Amino acid sequence: MLIKKPSKIAPSEITSETSFLNRRKFLKQQSILGGGLLGAGLIGNTQAALQPDDDLTPEEIVTSYNNFYEFGTGKSDPVEYAHEMSTDPWTVKVSGDANKTGKFAFEDIVKGLDVEDRIYRFRCVEAWSMVVPWRGVALKDVLQQFEPKTSAKFVEFKTLVRPSEMRGQRAVFQSIDWPYTEGLRLDEAYHPLAIMALGVYGKDLPNQNGAPWRLMVPWKYGFKSVKSIVSIRFTYRQPRNSWNVLAPHEYGFYANVNPAVSHPRWSQASERRLPSSVFNPNRRPTLPFNGYADEVASLYSGMDLAKFY
Repeated sequence: MLIKKPSKIAPSEITSETSFLNRRKFLKQQSILGGGLLGAGLIGNTQAALQPDDDLTPEEIVTSYNNFYEFGTGKSDPVEYAHEMSTDPWTVKVSGDANKTGKFAFEDIVKGLDVEDRIYRFRCVEAWSMVVPWRGVALKDVLQQFEPKTSAKFVEFKTLVRPSEMRGQRAVFQSIDWPYTEGLRLDEAYHPLAIMALGVYGKDLPNQNGAPWRLMVPWKYGFKSVKSIVSIRFTYRQPRNSWNVLAPHEYGFYANVNPAVSHPRWSQASERRLPSSVFNPNRRPTLPFNGYADEVASLYSGMDLAKFY
């Protein structure tokens, strides 16, 4: 697989589509390009070099092995039940410390933004991992159009709550207090690696992967990358994130991939790269910041990463 380091990627090589007006047009325009890029083994603007053995995880695994508790706690529940969720129309509420707030149509938010293809490692806190070709827009570009005020230090995201279509939300026993909520420091959100994913494998994002858009922050554990976002709030205070509220001794706010800090119930020193099996566990050492340390470590200069986990 041919992967270029950031310093070797020319601006002309960045996949861009500024004229799309909505998801349907976007998919129609990009479907042919997606197949060609995948066949060539190069997906546009990959922001950080991958390891030589970082082969793409097969599409059928990426789209069928998911944590999306809104549809159930099993890995196969999202692909089985997520079709019950309607994503059209899709409205996003923007609130808090910003000059432009209110309710916005998803299509209006992403209209005119540059669409790029990124291959990112994806590391779950459960110690399995994938390599995924995402298609999306820079999170910074999404957020800055709402003109955050200088008082805004964090940004909070919330997932859709619709029990009639998300059967995990109407389960008898609930572990999460819906809506699923996550957040980032604003400087993290503005980092070039952070994107809002609109697609995967050159196709529109399927429901089970967080349609119509989801956060993707590749240097953090996967639970930070909240799916099916309907709320964006700018705030001075650090948001409470769902898993931290549920089990603060196990899941921190930052959730940076750190092989030196174990989960209380398992080591994070290694990971199981999918696909894997009993006879081929495909285990490998976990890299600090999921392999993106050169790009993002400066964001946490001077911080105790064992305390701010």
